[in-house]
Amino acid sequence: MTNHCGTSRIAGCQFTLYPMSDNFVDIILTALDEVDSSKVWKDTDDVSTCIRGKMVHVFDVTKAIFLHAAKTGEHVAMSGTFSIGCPGDNEADVYMAETDEPVNLANSQSIEQQAGCKFALYPMGREDYMDKIYEQIDLSKARGVEVSAAHYATRLDGDVKDIFHALEESFDKVQEAVSHVTMTFTISANSPSNK
Repeated sequence: MTNHCGTSRIAGCQFTLYPMSDNFVDIILTALDEVDSSKVWKDTDDVSTCIRGKMVHVFDVTKAIFLHAAKTGEHVAMSGTFSIGCPGDNEADVYMAETDEPVNLANSQSIEQQAGCKFALYPMGREDYMDKIYEQIDLSKARGVEVSAAHYATRLDGDVKDIFHALEESFDKVQEAVSHVTMTFTISANSPSNK
């Protein structure tokens, strides 16, 4: 096997959901049950959930799981990493034949939820990586979210659907120009710090 970037366009996200509630087990399991993950490969263990497939479906499922957990009104956070172009990433490539229609859009579109998110883009193998990052920070300002600087990250505030839209568009624009990209994120809703 040759390990070099860009051998696969399978996207993935490994994330952990953190409900700050005594009822955390039910919140996590209910969110996982309410979301249609039929268009992605999914594996959940005691640490995290990993989903892989077409980029549109990876973002659709991740966003829907967070929205369904946050709609409980409990303080919920999610932290994870998106990736595309990882060397040797070809397991579950059967999911790349799925249509591009997101299956959770109708079920999650009506959920109104404000949140804060910090994210960082990591274009791999490019000397001009900072230019690619700055381009996306500038574009985020026009995507319906409030953008502010944070140490080692960019902060987005607004509706969860707008935040995930900004994350997906930023990730997509960079992956068009760079073969291997990762993006870390942490999103939080219903935090008592905001009251």
